[in-house]
Amino acid sequence: MNSKLENYYLSKPEPYQGCLLALCQLILSTNPSIVHERKFQIPFFTYKGKKLGYLWLNRKKLMLGLCLDKSLQDVVPGIKPKDQYESFQIDPEEDLPVELITERLHYYLERIDQAK
Repeated sequence: MNSKLENYYLSKPEPYQGCLLALCQLILSTNPSIVHERKFQIPFFTYKGKKLGYLWLNRKKLMLGLCLDKSLQDVVPGIKPKDQYESFQIDPEEDLPVELITERLHYYLERIDQAK
């Protein structure tokens, strides 16, 4: 983990810090080709050069966002494509919904793998 990412995680108070680190590890363990970087001042994940998701702590709301990159969507004439996000609010005081997160991650990874 690079120092900017490490500083991001270490700057957060518990229980958020531990939850963010657990989410990061869960995402990275889903596929060895997932890349972890800091983008837009938050931890961001990509796969095969496509946006995959992010972790965000806004005040006391911890969010996991997953993304369908606009380049993977069908082109509709006259409509400008935008990235489509799905987000989950995570309660750091409860167990992570591991099955749900891994199921959704696999869905997005498959969409990227099926792209041209």
